[in-house]
Amino acid sequence: MTEVAASDQLLVVIDPVARRDDGEAVRIAKDVLSAGATTKICLPDGPEEFARALRRRGSRRPVVVGDDRALLRAVSVLHRHRELAGCALSVVPVGGALSLVRSLGVPTGAVAGARAVLDGVERRLDLLVDDSDGVVLGALRIPPLAVPRGAGPDEGNEEDAASESEKDPATSGHPWLRTCQSLVRTLVPVRPPRTTSANGSSGPSRLRVEVDGVTVVDLDQPVEGVSVAPGDAGVAEVEVRPVSVGAEASPLMARGSTVTVSGAHFRYRADALVSGPVRTRTWTVREGAWGLTLPVP
Repeated sequence: MTEVAASDQLLVVIDPVARRDDGEAVRIAKDVLSAGATTKICLPDGPEEFARALRRRGSRRPVVVGDDRALLRAVSVLHRHRELAGCALSVVPVGGALSLVRSLGVPTGAVAGARAVLDGVERRLDLLVDDSDGVVLGALRIPPLAVPRGAGPDEGNEEDAASESEKDPATSGHPWLRTCQSLVRTLVPVRPPRTTSANGSSGPSRLRVEVDGVTVVDLDQPVEGVSVAPGDAGVAEVEVRPVSVGAEASPLMARGSTVTVSGAHFRYRADALVSGPVRTRTWTVREGAWGLTLPVP
C-alpha cells in the first residue's frame, strides 16, 4: 500500500445514472464532500462528457459518484490515455450495482463513502489488461455458453408442434391436411430439445487455458467455468472447474502473470460487463497499475 497526501481540491464527477436512480444519495455525497474539501462538481450527460471531465481535471483529485460501471468507465478512460500511474481515483458508491466497489473495500452508503474519500489513503492495486486494451478491476468469469430463451416450437417436442398445428386456423377445417402434416413429422427426424440448466447454461465449454505459457486444461477436457482474479504482487489466481463425471471433480488451480483462454467462441463477464464472443483472449497482470482511495485500515 502506498500512502499519498490527499489533495483538498476535488473534481466530483457525478454519473448520470446515479443522478437518475438516487438523487438524494447524490445530494448527501455532494454535501459531505463540499464540507470537507474544495470541490468542483461536474454533471456529465453521457460517456463522452464523463471522459472529457476526467481528462481536464488538472491538479484536482477525481472523485466518481456512481456504481461499478462508473468506476470501471473512469479507470478505462485513464488507462486508455495512460494516466493511471499519476492519478488516484476515489469513488462514492451510489446505485444498484455495487458488488465490485464492495469487493475492493470501498464502504457503501453516501456518507461512509464520502468520508472515505476525505479521510482515506491511496492504495495501489493490480489491474488485468487484455490484448484489446480492455481492463478488469476485479474478477472475470467464463461461464458455459448460454442458450437463448424463448425457443420456438421447432426446438421443443413433437407434441408441442402438433398442438400448435391444431390451433392453426388454416388447418382447423381440413383434417386431411393435419394428417399429411403428421405423416411428414414421422418421416423427418425431430431435433432433440435443448436442455437448459437452472443457471441458464446449455452445457460445458471446451477451452484451452494457459497460464504463463503452461496449459492448465486443453480442448479435450470440457469445463464448467473459468475464473481469473488479481492475486498478490502481480500474480493472477486462476481456477478451472472441469465437468464432473461421477464423483465431483476438483477445481484446477494456477497462478501466473499472463492468462490466455482460447477455443470455441465464448463470452466472459468481467466486473459489471459481459464481453464477447471471442475465440481467444489474453489477460496480463500489471502490478500496482492503478490507485484507489480506501479507508485507513
